[in-house]
Order: sequence, then C-alpha cells, then structure tokens
Amino acid sequence: MGSRICTLFIVMLAFAAGLPTRSHAQSEESTGAVFVMTNSASRNEIVAYKRHADGSLQEGHRFSTGGRGSGGVTDPLGSQGSLTLTTDRSLLLAVNAGSGTVSVFRVHGAQLWLIDKVICRGSEPVAVAQHGHLVYVLNAGGTSNVVGFRLEFTGRLRPIEKSISFLTTANSGAASLAFSPDGQFLLVTEKLTNTVDVFRVHADGTLGPITTTPSVGPGLFAVAFAPNGTAITTETGPVGGTNASAISSYAVLSNGTLSPISASVPTFGAATCWQVVTPDGRFVYTSNAGSASISGFALGDNGVLTPLFDTVLATQPAGSTNLDIAMSADGKFLYTLNSGTGTVGMFAVNNDGSLTSLGDIGELPASAGLNGIAAI
Repeated sequence: MGSRICTLFIVMLAFAAGLPTRSHAQSEESTGAVFVMTNSASRNEIVAYKRHADGSLQEGHRFSTGGRGSGGVTDPLGSQGSLTLTTDRSLLLAVNAGSGTVSVFRVHGAQLWLIDKVICRGSEPVAVAQHGHLVYVLNAGGTSNVVGFRLEFTGRLRPIEKSISFLTTANSGAASLAFSPDGQFLLVTEKLTNTVDVFRVHADGTLGPITTTPSVGPGLFAVAFAPNGTAITTETGPVGGTNASAISSYAVLSNGTLSPISASVPTFGAATCWQVVTPDGRFVYTSNAGSASISGFALGDNGVLTPLFDTVLATQPAGSTNLDIAMSADGKFLYTLNSGTGTVGMFAVNNDGSLTSLGDIGELPASAGLNGIAAI
C-alpha cells in the first residue's frame, strides 16, 4: 500500500498559473538554471529554464535525452532523483525509464550538450546518484537492483564490473538512492517493504552486502543526506490518514545500520514524498503533493529536525500536485515540479527559513507523466 499513498492523496483540479513581473534589467541578468524532465514515452526531453537574479524563470530550449521515458499521468516513476546534477553541477544525469538508459549532459548555464547515453543494466531506471567518480543507478523494474558506473573526466560513464547489487525483493518499490557525504555508504529506499537499504562502498566502486533498517514510520518514500551526514527520509504516513505525512532523520552507524534521531516529525501535509536540504545544511523542505503545500524544518548539527513556524510554509494552487523539489546552488531559491498544472513553482528562501512565493511558470502538459527537477 505504501507505494500508492502519494497517488491516492493527489487532487487533480486545474488552476490558472501566473508569472510574476520583473524589470527589464532583471530579465537581462541570468544567474542559474532549472531543469525539468518530460519523461515522455515517445521522446524524453529536458526543459531548461533560465534563472534570473530575482529567482524568476524564463523558459528556454528543450533537449532530447536520446531515450524514452515511461509516459503516464501523475508521478509514474514514483521516485526522487530521476534528474540529478553532479556535485560540481557540470553534468546533468537523466534516467530514461522506457528505454532502460541513462543520459549524461554537459551543463553550461541553461544550455545542455548530450555527451553520453548508456544502458542501465537493469529494468526501468528511476533514479541516479553521484559521488566523486562514482555513479549508481536504481532500477525499480524486474529484479530491483542498483548498478555502478565510473564517471570519467570526459563525462562518459563506464560500467563497473561486478557492481550490480540486488535489493531485498524482486519488486521492492525502489524509490530513491543517495551517497553519504563521505562516500562510504549508499542508501536506497524500498516503498513496498518500508525499509532503508544500506550498502558500504568499496574502494573499487563495488558495494558490500546489503544491510536493512525498517523505517520508523509508515509510507517510506525518499532519502537524502544533509552536509553533516544526517540521513533524512520522507514518509507518506498511514493509509487513510489526513495530512498525516512525516519526515525523519537518522545517523548512519559504522556497521551500516541506521539510528533514528528525529522520528516521524509531522509535515501537516498529504503525500509528502520529496525533500531537499539547503546547501548550508540549515533547513529541509518537503513537497506535499496531496495538499499542494511545502513544509519546512530546521536541521541541527546533531541531526535533530525542528519544525519551522507553523511547519507548512507555502500553499500552491489547488491541483498543483507538486512532485519533486529542487534548490538553487546558492540556497536562495526553491522550485517545485507541479505535475497537475504543468508548471514550476518558484519561491525565495528567506534568512529565517520562511518562503516567499514568486508565482509559477510553464506551459508544460498537465498530468502527462512529468518527473524530475534539478537546479543550479
């Protein structure tokens, strides 16, 4: 049931989207970019938006991944990390769930150049993670597994021998993966078993035996790391609950097990599946698709999560179905992929962690399988 909770809570109402105004000088200055993946089953593409100094976006070009997505309606991949920037933000990695491949783009502002496409060595890739010269892909279909690649200086991916590691069951509802900041561990979430898998990363890029830890709360979805090494998970909550989603934090112990720090802190939202940590590690934000809202938390040095203000910091138009969430490289702006309205939600991040809405932008097809967002 855990894999269906996000979809069950999603409200499919349409709402008009508006673009905030900005001065001519602001529109001329571009300081970053936001990327969204169409996940189209016929021709997967990346839609690039130029980011201006005020955080507003301007749609630019579309870039073919050279592969096919899964298509679908709302959140067909059921994952976080289908579109991932490398830590230095020089490369963009995109999964092609329909053709079983991963594409690599060179990034220059809002411009992309496709430089490689590799077979993922599994079925239905849904997420990808990178640390240093290592890239691991999460394959959710068939026999769920993760598989490793060596990232060369050219940006091309080279398969690592004997790097395929299987999850706990053939179809585990695999949803996300993340490297610890020191690169010693790779974590994977399984929605159907409600467990977090931990693999130790060996010097040759292969993985050690799987270690599993049950989620402290029901409806486990995604995992991400804060810069201080705290692992953070989202939980959609119990079936039938009203705005009963939560977020938890863990310490990764040397033996590969997870020790809860903050257990199931309420987000007061529905279908909380995605999260993002600010680059300085001070704040964590969750995207609550079922309630079209964003919740915020302060993250202490000890890994403790403390709700910010009333926890729900922003509410988007009904039917937005805000899926994945991304943060600009400078930590000043937050963006959400609103599948229900085919838009990107834009927010300024204030010094105290509160959010200021900048409206939304986009003429993407609504409820058409959109998945994945990344920002520089």
